[in-house]
Amino acid sequence: MSTIIRVLLVDDHSSIHIAITANIEIFDDFEIVGHASNGEEAIKLARQLNPNVILMDVIMPKMGGLEATRYIHEQQPDIKILALSSFQDDDSVRDMLKAGAVGYVLKNSSIDDIAHTIRAAHAGKSVFSQEVTRVLMSDSAKKTVNPTGDYDLTPRELDVLRLLVKGQNNKQIAEELTISLSTAKFHVSRILSKLNASSRVEAVTTAIEHHLVT
Repeated sequence: MSTIIRVLLVDDHSSIHIAITANIEIFDDFEIVGHASNGEEAIKLARQLNPNVILMDVIMPKMGGLEATRYIHEQQPDIKILALSSFQDDDSVRDMLKAGAVGYVLKNSSIDDIAHTIRAAHAGKSVFSQEVTRVLMSDSAKKTVNPTGDYDLTPRELDVLRLLVKGQNNKQIAEELTISLSTAKFHVSRILSKLNASSRVEAVTTAIEHHLVT
């Protein structure tokens, strides 16, 4: 029996709730456990329901997705938050990732793409679509590139960072590098510390922006 992924849907348009719910529940491994129409409701329901994944609209009345994402990420870091938007807004991508979101989903994406992204987020992967990577790379072109040595990353830490950028979780990293799970966790923790990153997503963002890995 597959694990049921508990999803909280946050959007201020009822049509989005109806459409996504109707489509996503055709999959046996998803359950929509709650609906919120703004950031304040999202924070309250996240605390009450403790979902695995939140689909978070970016622009909403009362409190937007950015502020709600930042708060929930700080209070309940185990919840994976995916930004949900009807358009590709570069500033929103950057801001939501910095606030703690692990990915960005367009509302007009196919239901298969949305389902794949939810599963990847739940599995602990950093969900970087081609569009999101494009935004981060365009940022890096405008900045002075920091040499890898500035962060004092060891060769093994660079190996781990490359796998983080690929979206692999700790277990996959351990298997890929033939190391123990505890060693993989240690390396990830050291990387976050050296990059001054509060999350894996922030570490991956820094790696892409500063060309730390190929």
